[in-house]
Amino acid sequence: MTRYLLTRLWQSAITLILASLVVFIGVRQLPGDPALAMAGEEASPERLAEIRTQLGLDDSLVTQYVNFIGNMLRGDFGQSTRTGTPVTELIATTLPVTLWLSAYALVVAIVIGIVLGVVAERFRGKWPEWLANAFALIGLSVPNFWLGILAILYLSVALGWFPASGYVPMEEDPVAAVYHLTLPAFILGTGLAAVIMRQTRASMIETMKMDYVRTARAKGLGRARVLTHYGLRNSLIVVVTIVGLQLGGLISGAVVTERIFALPGFGKLTLDAVFTRDYPVIQAVVLIITVGYILINLAVDILYSVINPKIRVGGSN
Repeated sequence: MTRYLLTRLWQSAITLILASLVVFIGVRQLPGDPALAMAGEEASPERLAEIRTQLGLDDSLVTQYVNFIGNMLRGDFGQSTRTGTPVTELIATTLPVTLWLSAYALVVAIVIGIVLGVVAERFRGKWPEWLANAFALIGLSVPNFWLGILAILYLSVALGWFPASGYVPMEEDPVAAVYHLTLPAFILGTGLAAVIMRQTRASMIETMKMDYVRTARAKGLGRARVLTHYGLRNSLIVVVTIVGLQLGGLISGAVVTERIFALPGFGKLTLDAVFTRDYPVIQAVVLIITVGYILINLAVDILYSVINPKIRVGGSN
């Protein structure tokens, strides 16, 4: 296991370097001038030249990249060209919002997806399976932004069950924070819940046909015990894989969801940075997301061995 972890860490470092290079070059290919966005349309050429010099845009790309990597290793992502605020402060303010929203949505998706998947397998050919399949179809086919708008119209405006917008920091009032995040988290988690439901159902159908399941039934174990202890446990490997692969979609979906519910999270920061050609913020956001992907993939591989000790990740004994 140690050898495997060291190999993965080395591969992750190479991936991060390549990602930083792609981000650095890609951001500078965006149309528009960050100096112009910072100074305004009526700025004089002298003022624009001064801003480009301050931002280091007059240096060669190699020099800019070396400076960027050096600053990044020190945890310095520079200052926002739009507000002048240090990027680390902007990230420290907005990232917790998105993390809480994504974590809440992930819990919602896993619970709903697994429960409906088990129900669909247990009641195959009956109305509970039809309802579960209908939920999965809606979750996969209806965009999150449309569900969000409908939820605001009916659950917030018409019925008043949930707030239509706003955010309360978790450290200030956990109950109010969860209350404000409940509706956005359910909207964000519907797509992932539908995928988990379909995969759980398919995996459990295959698992319940295995010989060891028939043996457990022959020994007199109840159907509920067989379903949860043998069927669901072995099906969780597929669920973990799906969750790891779909987390990227969850993060990207958070951008739209935060916009709809006016949440001051990572998504809003990203969109504002793209619209204003805020190079430092864009670079920091993409690199943080890349690090998140790397850590998630590593955690998924490790979870394989935790869920099923018979599985050994490559390089372990």
